[in-house]
Amino acid sequence: MNKKFLIGGLLMLSAVVYLVFTAMSQGSQYFLTVEELLARREALQGRKVRVSGAVLGPSIVYNPETLELRFIIVHIPGDNDEIEAQGGLAAVLKAAVNDPDRPRLPVVYYGPKPDLLRHEAQAIVLGTMDENGVFQAEELLLKCPTRYEAAVPTQAADE
Repeated sequence: MNKKFLIGGLLMLSAVVYLVFTAMSQGSQYFLTVEELLARREALQGRKVRVSGAVLGPSIVYNPETLELRFIIVHIPGDNDEIEAQGGLAAVLKAAVNDPDRPRLPVVYYGPKPDLLRHEAQAIVLGTMDENGVFQAEELLLKCPTRYEAAVPTQAADE
């Protein structure tokens, strides 16, 4: 009788460990940097990947009739410790768009133009790289740290 409980308990424990492991691996939001994607371009061509970079404002072109949005993202580090060591996300984004030697990636996205799409915003795009080296984005997420950093001192002063 004890063997049945032991075997049943081990099976249940194994199932819980398996479910936790698969949930954690699916929930992680890993992304590549522009430099990593370009270095592995041939291997990743046609495969769905997530890429992060700084938006180069002057490259933004939007056609409201076709909903085609084109822009370029510039390489930024993928490691949070490195970003903090360089002065934070806003400083990293500014340095990236002002460095003409950083790797760049043209992006095409179809949909409404997001309000946060602007110069020095962080873009995280999900999609595939085509044979011409253009990233065909299916999803577009944007973060504009300068928009929120200006509000922090006021909020802190109110408390």
